[in-house]
Amino acid sequence: MKNFNWINFIFLTVAGIVNAVGVVMFLAPVKLYDSGISGTSMLVSQITPPWISLSLLLLVLNVPIFLLGLKREGLTFTVSAIYTVAVYAIVAWIITDILPVDVSFVSPLAGSDLFLCAIFGGIISGCGSGLAVRFGGAMDGIDILGGLLCMKNSISLGSFIMIYNVLLYIICGIVVGSWILPLYSIVTYAAASKMIDFIVEGFDRSKAAFIVTARADAICEQLSATFENGITMINAKGYYSGADQTMIYFVVNRFQIGKLKRIVHDIDPHAYITINEIADVLHGDGKM
Repeated sequence: MKNFNWINFIFLTVAGIVNAVGVVMFLAPVKLYDSGISGTSMLVSQITPPWISLSLLLLVLNVPIFLLGLKREGLTFTVSAIYTVAVYAIVAWIITDILPVDVSFVSPLAGSDLFLCAIFGGIISGCGSGLAVRFGGAMDGIDILGGLLCMKNSISLGSFIMIYNVLLYIICGIVVGSWILPLYSIVTYAAASKMIDFIVEGFDRSKAAFIVTARADAICEQLSATFENGITMINAKGYYSGADQTMIYFVVNRFQIGKLKRIVHDIDPHAYITINEIADVLHGDGKM
């Protein structure tokens, strides 16, 4: 039990509630589909008897997948993921069967406007999924299923998830006899994926600059005085010239890139600069 962070479970609870609101209040009423196992559960619930509800399917389809991945992912993640899906399923059941909210025909908040339902359903459910991932859980077993199947195949996890979702939406189009709903569901998928990235990796990602120069001391002195950030210097050597160089590693935000370039090139016009996007910046104490 010492491996469980109870603060995380509070956020996982919020994640399950938020995801349920996005799916049940925006997507399910107008028959738009989420991605992965959640989308599969929505489709199956529409073509099976009423007692086979979305809430039941979320548990029946997801929990065995998480248990199959127990050895690979560990007990802490597995328990966190099952808990998050359970919250998602229970809140979905409360909204559809307990609360006086009519979600049988149109969205209570966006009506029958498919575009609004697709966008806001994707954004809200993406927030829930992103919170789940950020705090050590998962909202959907598709990643675990993909990881288990891809271990013995050359296909990447990203390719597996994309293929799964494409096939899911094709089947949805065949079942409902229309391609409008599956196409809008792709909009939902795109909005949710982007929101997950924002929640997990941050809205304003930092930039990592690699600077190869022969005038490292002068550049570092000016960068330190201007930005007051830490700097790492790495000894390097040119392959073709054989000349000794220094590679400077420096982290800035996106608003500081222009100033960094000007400082470096004013001191060394021949300096070589590459800038990469990074998701998290952790200091020595493990805090951002």
